[in-house]
Amino acid sequence: MTAWFTPRLIPGIVRRESAASFSHRILPFTSRRRSAIMPAMADAKNEIQSLRDQIDEHDRRYHDFARPIISDREYDRLIDRLKQLETNHPELAAPDSPTQRVGGKPIEGFVHVTHAQPMLSIDNTYNENELREFDGRVARGLEGEPYTYVVDPKIDGVAISLRYEKSLLVFAATRGDGKVGDDVTHTIRTVKPIPLRLRGSDVPDVVEIRGEIYWPRDAFDAYNRKRESAGQPVFANPRNATTGTLKQLDASKVAGRGLSFIAHGFGQVSPVKWKSFSALLGAFKNWGVPIGEIAIAETIDEVIARVTDWDGKRHDLPYETDGMVIKVDSLHHREVLGETSKYPRWCIAYKFAAEQAESKIKRVDFQVGKSGTITPRAVLDPVQLSGTTVSHASLHNFDQVDRLDVRIGDTVIVQKAGEIIPQVVRVVTKDSPGRGERIVPPTKCPVCEGAVGKDEGGVYVRCVNPMCPAQLKERLIHFCGRNQMDIEILGEVVVEKLVDKGWLTSYADIYTLPEQRDELAEMYFEYERENAGEIKKVSVRYGEKRADKLVEGVEKSKRRPLSRVLAALNIRHVGGSSAELLAEHFGTMKKLSEASEEALQEVDGVGPEMAKSVRVFFDSEAGRSTWEALREAGVNMKQPTRASGGDGLLAGKTIVVTGTLERLGRKEIESIIKELGGKTTGSVSKKTDFVVAGDKAGSKLDKANKLSVEVIDETTFLKRIGRD
Repeated sequence: MTAWFTPRLIPGIVRRESAASFSHRILPFTSRRRSAIMPAMADAKNEIQSLRDQIDEHDRRYHDFARPIISDREYDRLIDRLKQLETNHPELAAPDSPTQRVGGKPIEGFVHVTHAQPMLSIDNTYNENELREFDGRVARGLEGEPYTYVVDPKIDGVAISLRYEKSLLVFAATRGDGKVGDDVTHTIRTVKPIPLRLRGSDVPDVVEIRGEIYWPRDAFDAYNRKRESAGQPVFANPRNATTGTLKQLDASKVAGRGLSFIAHGFGQVSPVKWKSFSALLGAFKNWGVPIGEIAIAETIDEVIARVTDWDGKRHDLPYETDGMVIKVDSLHHREVLGETSKYPRWCIAYKFAAEQAESKIKRVDFQVGKSGTITPRAVLDPVQLSGTTVSHASLHNFDQVDRLDVRIGDTVIVQKAGEIIPQVVRVVTKDSPGRGERIVPPTKCPVCEGAVGKDEGGVYVRCVNPMCPAQLKERLIHFCGRNQMDIEILGEVVVEKLVDKGWLTSYADIYTLPEQRDELAEMYFEYERENAGEIKKVSVRYGEKRADKLVEGVEKSKRRPLSRVLAALNIRHVGGSSAELLAEHFGTMKKLSEASEEALQEVDGVGPEMAKSVRVFFDSEAGRSTWEALREAGVNMKQPTRASGGDGLLAGKTIVVTGTLERLGRKEIESIIKELGGKTTGSVSKKTDFVVAGDKAGSKLDKANKLSVEVIDETTFLKRIGRD
């Protein structure tokens, strides 16, 4: 049996009451002229509360039921009157007033928020068999107890956590890295479907409502038409545009864009009064929070039927969706099943097959990445794909261009990889006579016009000029990234501005920025701002607070461990994990810089290619001067000594963790191994003591068997260390 909930059902009171009687009851002043004289305090207080109630009701009718009963002009009069009263009686202002949605003064920068409960990712599946495997894991975890699922669309928007205390919205935060996000309360207040205060007597003291901010298709298309008529470039797709909108420092630029919200989860709830997620969603709806259309399914067969049904109608929805989310309904069962460090074990996302569309290649552009890689990108006739307009598609590399035999003017099949990145998959007009010109690799960099070269034995063509402006910007953005030096306020826009001004020509230049603090504060950035239906460019001063935050972020980054510095330097083949291995093995940058290729390969997980790449970096004048300049700037060049913890059961052991694990996440097990004195590596070799293998272990398991390395499962590992 499958039960469907349709949140857009109109309550009985709305069906019974006529628009005329409702208007007469709650709109006593829209039909008569207001006196210019301000009322006394008591009268003002009563009128302000009446206005707020009326506006909230009109918002609910408009956004929840699509049944407005007054004109836009009458609605604006209500807002204007409320603004007038609040301006004249500032002591009566309130954070949940409808006037707080219009956006105030631009903020100086974003503040980090630590989530009370992590916002974990959801594991993905792409076929029916994997859904049945998930159901089998749930059944085993619940040891025969009956259970049901909630099935709802996977909205392609921006994940947000809304925290309410005593029914009042106190802040809204992005997902971020799952543990720490950005406070975007100033922009979220402008999203009208999100209540600033929850209504109802059963609202918990604290409740975090999680869901998706999205840009409805009609509103997105209308806004793009407005931009196009104003001579502005249109936004590529709703999701990316939503992300950029929420990151606006000026909330007034968000208010008119028509963003919306649907709740699909929760974080901290205190006290908890509900036994199932579907019951909690019902409470959300009663409190005035939008929820999506959900189904309750008692068997995996019912889940699969719902998934199949939705695949056929997803493009009729007002939002983008690339799949369905299947969640265990019982909150108790969720606790029993638990979670890994990355995914809950009680839910999974089924992703729909990638859509394809035909288009024509108008030309091919060449893009330069942070390592100098020159990537061909097809410029297409605009085509609708997965609900968005696609006008560019990746061609990956020039070997792929040759394999596909793509030419200018060809009609091609385009699809979205993972529903995100458009890519050309094949040519339709390959056998047609009179085809266009071939696409050949550039003989010089398209940005700096410097020399280019192809990787030895590889497929990538690269600009070999280390001072190429395109590379410099990308490298600096990477250097400042969260998983590297974590100077978040030095984002893409600011880095590009500082490079263009000539203030940043190297990593070390970042550490001279505190000396230019006053000049930073006086920088101006051009932003687009909507006013009375027109999009205009305005200049915004960087400001004192943002300049101070930038200086603070730069100073903090000097204390990052050596592993983060190595990851930030953009040494080929050295990512976060390998940087940590190298840093822990050598301890200091100086020792690492002096290590031979043979010494580097003694580090588990470091092969000949990586060792050669590291050696090339430190032997080059550019590499040597780069790290020495950072050292002279005061950047830490040492790795903290890892304290040996636990009982040392795994001291001296080298262990590989691979595959999908049932009880713990890979990172959790690797952390335990390190606590007990062991080492973890990313590849299997003769030096590996044993492998902990889960489902779909793949090539690492094959290599372990080939080398006769011991392989154990997760349960055996936990028993071995006494934690079963």
